[in-house]
Amino acid sequence: MTTDVIQPGPDELRALVDLERGAIDRRVYWDEAVYRLELERIFARCWLFVAHESQVAEPGDFLTTYMGEDGVIVARDGNGAINVFLNSCTHRGNRISLAEVGNRRRFTCNYHGWTFGLDGALVALPQEDVYRQTCPGFDPGDLGLHRARVASYKGLVFATFDEEASGLEDYLGDYRWYLDVLLDNDEDGTEFLEGSIKSRMACNWKFPAENFAGDSYHAAWTHNSGAMAMLGMGVGKSNQENSYQINVNGHGWQFGLDMVGNAMVLGEQDIVDYLREREEQVAARLGKLRSRMVGSISSANLFPHMSFLPGQSTFRTWHPKGPKGIELHTWVLVNKSAPESLKSLYMKGVMRTFSPSGTLEMDDGDNWENSTQTNDGVVTRRQKLHYALGLDSGIQHPELKGAVHLRKYNDSNQRAFYRQWLKLMCDERAHASRS
Repeated sequence: MTTDVIQPGPDELRALVDLERGAIDRRVYWDEAVYRLELERIFARCWLFVAHESQVAEPGDFLTTYMGEDGVIVARDGNGAINVFLNSCTHRGNRISLAEVGNRRRFTCNYHGWTFGLDGALVALPQEDVYRQTCPGFDPGDLGLHRARVASYKGLVFATFDEEASGLEDYLGDYRWYLDVLLDNDEDGTEFLEGSIKSRMACNWKFPAENFAGDSYHAAWTHNSGAMAMLGMGVGKSNQENSYQINVNGHGWQFGLDMVGNAMVLGEQDIVDYLREREEQVAARLGKLRSRMVGSISSANLFPHMSFLPGQSTFRTWHPKGPKGIELHTWVLVNKSAPESLKSLYMKGVMRTFSPSGTLEMDDGDNWENSTQTNDGVVTRRQKLHYALGLDSGIQHPELKGAVHLRKYNDSNQRAFYRQWLKLMCDERAHASRS
């Protein structure tokens, strides 16, 4: 049985996030009312990653995914445009596409046969003449699938259902300078390797998102045994003086300048050799500093829920399934021009490390699930969580963009994540529908 939940107001929300002291109320991880407000004010308004262009390369190519808990179809039409629309028939609400990927000329609902084009428009329905005769003002043009706005950045496709949202370039801001480390280090661009891994975790979506945004503090402890098994040595103490955290609009990226530290974890020497051989070429394209970031020890999260490990070339989205559950979608990103043999090694390396059976992802999943479950305790929830590491670590840097913080062990990106979270959650403007 479901009951109505009372949405928390701005003052109540601000009491949950103390950015000056670095304290977060555990309620943000378990409360149903907070979660429902996240779906409305974050996932229904932000620019969300939905696909890589390589996944819908040809006319008719499509995939299904989620924007919050709303199922959507991402499809390329005959004119080459990529469209995103709800995967829900406008007649009785049935799911339109049961397939996860494929190629079609149109989508037909199993229930009553209503048929929609690759742009979501209603193009045919059985006994249309009956509708025209008995439904005053009937117009198929008013009954297309609800469309989202769509924009791309160097292969990554984003969508939003908010017609008042600023453009994708504003949303990404200077974070694009960092995205280019992965997306623009080669003139031929990038692609997702075919296939993906989908899995479930019993955790709040914010735990993995904030972890990838900049929690390197856990690595030497959580992942030490995995590193010993794969590399024959522990993670060890990182170089704090040559590592950084940056954040832009709630997007976080933490990194060192070691060039191949995370790539080595994949366990494939050919990948390390490939990166070293291309260093000068990448430096000529992006500059010396960014050439040292390509395979480095690093992690990142594009707010709200698209995370990636630049060094391991793994991309993922944490789709919320209630306050205590997520569905994780994972892909492998590679340069299009890379040899096929190397692409295969990247795939194997990601499966070995960051997959449901990977040596590193299992450790993370246990931590996030346990944190979600224990924070709901009646007495436990009374004590706020500590997010105060590196409160005074901001610096000026001659090259790095955004808010820059020195030292990898730092909560600055987590605090930036919750600053953006709080800003959006307190935005009480009425949601504008888009047809």
